[in-house]
Amino acid sequence: MLDIFKGNAFSIHRLTNAINKAPFEPGRLGAMGIFAEGGVDVLNVVIEEREGKLYLVPARERGADGTQNLKEGRKVRVLRASHLPTQDRLQADEVQGVRAFGTENQLETIQQKVDEKLGTMARSINATLEHLRVGAVKGIVMDADGTTPLYNLFTLFEISEPDAANYDLNDPNKEDGALRQVCAGIVRRIQDVLGATPILGVHAICGNNFFDALLKEKEVRDSYKNTPMAQVLREGFVYPNNMKIYGAFEFGGIVYENYRGSIGGTAFVDTDTCHHIPVGVPDLFHMKFAPANYIETVNTMGFPMYAKTTVDRKSRWVDIDVQSNPLPYCTRPGVLIKGISGT
Repeated sequence: MLDIFKGNAFSIHRLTNAINKAPFEPGRLGAMGIFAEGGVDVLNVVIEEREGKLYLVPARERGADGTQNLKEGRKVRVLRASHLPTQDRLQADEVQGVRAFGTENQLETIQQKVDEKLGTMARSINATLEHLRVGAVKGIVMDADGTTPLYNLFTLFEISEPDAANYDLNDPNKEDGALRQVCAGIVRRIQDVLGATPILGVHAICGNNFFDALLKEKEVRDSYKNTPMAQVLREGFVYPNNMKIYGAFEFGGIVYENYRGSIGGTAFVDTDTCHHIPVGVPDLFHMKFAPANYIETVNTMGFPMYAKTTVDRKSRWVDIDVQSNPLPYCTRPGVLIKGISGT
């Protein structure tokens, strides 16, 4: 029966296409579409800085003319795509005489079992990709453990991390209008970094404590009371029909969203902070995907995810390999302003 793995249905191309078409939930930032996604055919991506903005430098064939010598004010940096592999093994006995899930008498097929394992592995990688996107929004992309930095965009770009915006949510005696002033200052700082680049607005992904404290602020509540939008005070905490987030509301020209996302119980966004994201800015966030480390994919354009099966030489099991090779980054890390609830 394991001879079926030699057919087209289990080729790397068929499996890769299937896993990239599966209806996953990629996470909130992935669903927002703020990251421009695309493949590259190299592992090390050269990024050029010109007038405070990062650009990809196209790769060239060996022996071809090189890129024109850089003029003053232009620099190049190199980032390497992360390698995210995960593996599983399908033993022959796992499908021997096993009833298919949800049926009374239909035996489970090898294809069904492979699809089940692929789905589980793909969801884990998707959660990891979302974790990396959040890292790009913070400016420091962390490994899955949350403590090991893969790369720091501020260091790479040779700029200081922007000072955090202090919302001072722990002070009940703030002057009226002080919170609105903080919001205006954040928007101005972002627009100053972007210069003439257009912007549609600012979106903030918030940790649980930060979001709850902000929604309790008198200035926020007063702005909604006795208006047609007063229902926000009742419904802002929960979106029952949108499981990607816990809630959202707008204040001071910024949309605040209670971000939902964690791995192993560790929240992607610290509970007492928020991170501001300019929206509608062309080419601000990118997610590049490098090719897999398979012979078949050498020098090809990368896909978001790859899948491959390898049969044991004695046909006792099949190893299932799923991987992604992502590189998320922000082209203007100076706009990545963190918000804190207070000192």
